Amino acid sequence: MITFAARQRQTLPMDITQAEFVSSFTSENACPKDGRPEFAFIGRSNVGKSSLINMLTGKKGLAKVSGTPGKTQLINFFLINRQWYLVDLPGYGYARVSKDQQKTLSAMINGYLLKRSQLLQAFVLIDSNIPPTKIDLEFVNNLGGHGIPFALVFTKTDRLKPNELKRNIEAFFTEMRKSWETLPPHFITSAQYRGGKTEMLDYIGQILKNRAS
Repeated sequence: MITFAARQRQTLPMDITQAEFVSSFTSENACPKDGRPEFAFIGRSNVGKSSLINMLTGKKGLAKVSGTPGKTQLINFFLINRQWYLVDLPGYGYARVSKDQQKTLSAMINGYLLKRSQLLQAFVLIDSNIPPTKIDLEFVNNLGGHGIPFALVFTKTDRLKPNELKRNIEAFFTEMRKSWETLPPHFITSAQYRGGKTEMLDYIGQILKNRAS
């Protein structure tokens, strides 16, 4: 009998050949309990999360892309290569919901991030088109304070000239250096041109390889 761990060692997800939506959940307690490793994606509302997920998986309509920010309000699970879960978390910082909704979403996000033992890595999406925001910096500092491993993913980079992109990313790192001695890994992505896809999938593959060894 081939165990799940053995199957994982045989095929590392350097490329995604299969991706399917599993279900949406309202809390960490309701999420799958099959032990598969998980990689969570989160960012400020309207950061381009759905477009990035569709680009990484190669399935245009897998995650629902909407012109209205704040549409993701559940914990969405996608099974990748039948080996691991890509977890689409609600966006943070969306002001056009009630205070009660904001509290509910915050509790949902924190409950998942702080309690989920299967979580191997969080990817925090940052809009490269704007200067560093207080809410993004507070969010990554909170992850660091709780020892949650994460990487930064700069999105929408195709909209900027190279010098502008470099300036905005360095500005974010400058703010982080006020609290951080070592910066987390980061990726520069473009959903339109599939920029950063290979680098991110190789990174995920290496994490899974290290876990299986």
